[in-house]
Amino acid sequence: MHPPLDRPHPDCQEVVDDLRNCHATNSKLKFWACNDAKSRLDQCFKEEKQRILLEMNKGFEERRLEEDALAAVSTGKNMSFEEYLKTDKEYQQDMEKVKNKGWFSF
Repeated sequence: MHPPLDRPHPDCQEVVDDLRNCHATNSKLKFWACNDAKSRLDQCFKEEKQRILLEMNKGFEERRLEEDALAAVSTGKNMSFEEYLKTDKEYQQDMEKVKNKGWFSF
């Protein structure tokens, strides 16, 4: 299955046209007739998707760090959840019990 061919696919338009021509010139009963064109289309869409994802995720880590910093400032919290757990005595005691006696022995 492939995405709709009616929307623009600038990277794959030539391959889309090849598949449409193949469907137009071959009988629907010969369903294997366009396998090569379909394989090229699938590969092209895969490459197009990878390119789009790379563009979308460019600078993701920097944005994530900025958002975390802003969230910490807005909520008045200046430590991460992991840092909080390291300072929580009750949690540390429970973790020691788990380490000493087994997983479900609270």
